[in-house]
Amino acid sequence: MRVLIVDDHPIVASGCRAVLADEPDIVILEAHDAESGERIFAAEHPDICVIDINLPTISGFELARRILSRAPATRIIMFSMNDDPAFAARAIEIGAKGYVSKTGDPDDLAEAIRQVGKGETYLPPAIARSIAFAGPALAQNPLSKLTPREMEILRLLSAGKSLSEIAWLVQSSYKTVANTSSIMRQKLGVRTSTELVRLAIESGVT
Repeated sequence: MRVLIVDDHPIVASGCRAVLADEPDIVILEAHDAESGERIFAAEHPDICVIDINLPTISGFELARRILSRAPATRIIMFSMNDDPAFAARAIEIGAKGYVSKTGDPDDLAEAIRQVGKGETYLPPAIARSIAFAGPALAQNPLSKLTPREMEILRLLSAGKSLSEIAWLVQSSYKTVANTSSIMRQKLGVRTSTELVRLAIESGVT
């Protein structure tokens, strides 16, 4: 089983190799950003992709969206420092088969790969419980109104990217990104782009 790990932190990548060292049937492929991850996926067709959410330039969510649009049956596990159930819920929404927190048990990653490799899904028990009991709170979160693509554009806006830069990064037109920004302001009840960015930062969109 070939596993592509997309993470920009060498220490994390090294840790993943160590955790999976006792899994003789796993061959690890590595990428350090979304662009190289997309290239390696297209060339190597790995069985599973483990994708860090907080990648430079575009996020792991956007990379997952692109991979799934290219190959809908791809098995993806999202990997993050954040154990907020909203992030795990977002991962499930975009089509990921698993979610693992970097702050959790190191064996969670190996277990996730084994389960997802068998065609099943995986959430660490603590995160699964958080999602189960946070249902109303997740629904009340204003960001729950946004689509994955809108969330990606919001994340890039909060990172200080211009509309032109965002259009290039998400492979869309300037007009589409500008229209999406306007729709997000309407959905979130804010009037200006500055208020939109402030809301994103306050909500932990990074």
